[in-house]
Amino acid sequence: MDEHANAHAAPREGAQRALRAGLVSYLIGLGLAVALTLASFWAAGTNLIWSPGVPIALAVLAIAQMGVHLVFFLHISSSPDNTNNILALAFGILIVSLVVAGSLWIMANLDANMLPMDQLMRMQR
Repeated sequence: MDEHANAHAAPREGAQRALRAGLVSYLIGLGLAVALTLASFWAAGTNLIWSPGVPIALAVLAIAQMGVHLVFFLHISSSPDNTNNILALAFGILIVSLVVAGSLWIMANLDANMLPMDQLMRMQR
């Protein structure tokens, strides 16, 4: 009878350990995300960082924030079973890059081909 009880307790303990490990991972990710968010607000509002360097500092903190989210919340890793997740992420990045680059290209083209304001005003009269 005692062996039967131990056989059922072992999987339960393993599941509880996995649950605790997952919870610790999420809490570490939450702590890092909050710390990076606070660091971003600090960097934007302080005079201790050279003014032209603030956008660079914010970009670095944003990339770190994305890394924390990918690793701790989306569980993206380089393990072989995550190949589809990495491919989906790469495809998403490609699509967003194409949309942003295309939008910038269109806006630059419109800016280059637009008439000056005084000529536009004369055409409306």
